[in-house]
Amino acid sequence: MPGRLHEGFRIVAAALIGLGLITTQATLAAAAEQYPSRTVTIIVPYPAGGPADESARTLAQFLSDKLKQSFIVENVAGGNTIVGMEKVARSSADGYTLLFANLQISANVTLYKTLPFDTVKDFAPVMLVNRNPLILAGRTTLEPKTLPDLVALMKKQQLKAAIPGYGATGHLATALFAQEAGAKLDLIPYRGAAPAVTDLLGGHVDLFFGTPQSFVQQIAAGSLRDYGITAPDKLPEFPNAASLSKMLGPKLDVVYWQAIFAPAGTPDAMIKTLNTALQQAVADPTIVKNWAAQDVSAFPQDQRSPAAASAFLKSEIARWGQVIRDNDIHAEQ
Repeated sequence: MPGRLHEGFRIVAAALIGLGLITTQATLAAAAEQYPSRTVTIIVPYPAGGPADESARTLAQFLSDKLKQSFIVENVAGGNTIVGMEKVARSSADGYTLLFANLQISANVTLYKTLPFDTVKDFAPVMLVNRNPLILAGRTTLEPKTLPDLVALMKKQQLKAAIPGYGATGHLATALFAQEAGAKLDLIPYRGAAPAVTDLLGGHVDLFFGTPQSFVQQIAAGSLRDYGITAPDKLPEFPNAASLSKMLGPKLDVVYWQAIFAPAGTPDAMIKTLNTALQQAVADPTIVKNWAAQDVSAFPQDQRSPAAASAFLKSEIARWGQVIRDNDIHAEQ
């Protein structure tokens, strides 16, 4: 008899556990169908006012209008994006906390010996949002006027290149450029692009890699010289910028990219809802026009799925990991 009672309790317990799982799955399914039903927070791991913040706010407004719920941006800066990323990684996987990230999250995997999260396992890619090339600008008092002449000078003497902090996108691009050119640069760290451009204008440094919007006005005015672009084709605003990838090799085909992620475990239905709305956002004529004015564009249609974002992230981790190791770059410097 005791054996039968024990077996009976086991069956009942298993049934209750199964019922609990079914109830949980049903609850998640119901929540996904109603998503979003309250405010969604997009964490930007940078201070307000920068390119990531501007893009995130543009998309937040579109998503609010499209999905009929508030999407707000919260700036959680610090630790080279790590502070904001950790907040998202530790958030509930319910679709109400998202991460607006860029190339930096792929570089941090190798830059730091340890991270408080697993960049691949703790985040669910939603969509690659946009991208733009980088421009290599120089002071106008430099003797070389073309990229080939600049590379020739770099091999004769060590020029000074501003970088917007150790391990930042501009630092990685500068290191890769020098590596592929077969030359060495004296890297001078700054706290962001603005002070770096100021010193470039003042002639205190020789070169700087930045986004097109960082110095399009100065180049148009003739205050800076545009030497190169990390894209196969030229941009009208930078007529003198030669293609670095065509001249020095395909490794210099580089884009500064931005993407949206959710905590791992976020229901697929919620990811799909967000992805569908974001695909509509990046095709919106007003957004396309505003981004085009900054030489920013959406990723091609075939690269806008969550699976494509996941594959791209892994490829970027491998790519920048190799550059970081080759150049012995350490974020702790």
